[in-house]
Amino acid sequence: MAAPTQKNPKLGKPAGKEAQPLIIAKTPAEEQRLKLERLMRNPEKPAPIPDRPKEWNPRAPPEFVRDVMGSSAGAGSGEFHVYRHLRRREYQRQDFLDKMSEKQNKDQEYLDKVEQNKQAAEERTAKRRKKREKLKQKKLLAKKVKQEAENEEEEEGDRSSDSGEEEREAEDDAEAPSFIMGKN
Repeated sequence: MAAPTQKNPKLGKPAGKEAQPLIIAKTPAEEQRLKLERLMRNPEKPAPIPDRPKEWNPRAPPEFVRDVMGSSAGAGSGEFHVYRHLRRREYQRQDFLDKMSEKQNKDQEYLDKVEQNKQAAEERTAKRRKKREKLKQKKLLAKKVKQEAENEEEEEGDRSSDSGEEEREAEDDAEAPSFIMGKN
């Protein structure tokens, strides 16, 4: 009476693999969750990514039509069905060509619109850049003028006596405020 060493009594299956319970997905979200769990059990295994389906193209029109038919008298009863099929296929081809040309027109319009938007944005940017540069030059010029004025005042201060300081204090007191309270 030897004790079995295998956990699984089936001989064909390896002992390391456990049986997974059967779970039936009731909603699409649950089905997707189960698929993701199955994929994530072994992250090293590459996930299958399907190729994009090819676009449908109609069959080219025939170069030479062998049996030309129309609404002439004497056509058999089976000829109408052949004619109807050919007509349907030609209408499909015409619709496809119309849709393709419309799609190309829309794509071209979109590309034109994108180009116009880029150009307009570049113009606005250039205009604003010019304005910033102008303000920057103005500030530099004002700073330069202020620096020169301070240098001149220092030179005058060295030459004059204490009376110059009193005059400057009087000028500072007499200076108009940069804003007035209560007025709009």
